[in-house]
Amino acid sequence: MIKLLSFLVVLTPATACSAQFPKSLQDAAKTMSAGGSGSGTGLGLSNDEVINGLKEALTKGAEQSVTKGSALDGFWKNDRIRIPFPAEAEKMKSTLTTIGMGPQVQEFELTMNRAAEEAVKEAVPVFVDAIKGMSIGDGFAILKGGDNAATNYLRDKTTPVLTTKFKPIVERATEKVALANYWTPLASGYNKASTFTGSKAVDPDLNAYVTQRSIEGLFTLIADEEAKIRKDPTARTTDLLMRVFGSK
Repeated sequence: MIKLLSFLVVLTPATACSAQFPKSLQDAAKTMSAGGSGSGTGLGLSNDEVINGLKEALTKGAEQSVTKGSALDGFWKNDRIRIPFPAEAEKMKSTLTTIGMGPQVQEFELTMNRAAEEAVKEAVPVFVDAIKGMSIGDGFAILKGGDNAATNYLRDKTTPVLTTKFKPIVERATEKVALANYWTPLASGYNKASTFTGSKAVDPDLNAYVTQRSIEGLFTLIADEEAKIRKDPTARTTDLLMRVFGSK
């Protein structure tokens, strides 16, 4: 079973038959020449066709991950990406709970996750632009890369744009929660005390924290899908992916 296709069909729940794939991305890449669009790949296809198949797979994978993350409770009920009260501020959370603000703390945490679920809806066009801009060289680098090569490519290409798009959405969400109004002064006071106690300082920019965790959660979903397909090389594929990755 070839691992190249298991990676390249990254997350594609489309309509076709099951395919068989090579043992590793590196082995698969060796079957492809380093030439241009007219070069052979050892699969009866040009490099351009193989890269186009990779782009299609990545696009579908990104869309599927965004769909999962943006669903109701996509973050809130997923323990792996759920955004908690900042870990560095657990003492702050404990204090707020002690003084009777436990329900507000829970509402605050829920709102952070709802903000993430709303924000990740903006990610698809950002991913599509990055994938469209992929060169043959980029594609070969992914094919020859490690288990998270595609995830890392998207992370490197899109994080700044995602941050710009996510933060205003997060800000609108946190403005609705009264506890957010207490965050900056509490965090600032906590940080001043930490210089004497040796505790780790917290980021007083709550929106930056939620934005960062939203992006990290989204890439966790993308990495999960990539890993799943690598382990299970059978997948339903589109016509193009069947041509590129189908058994010969």
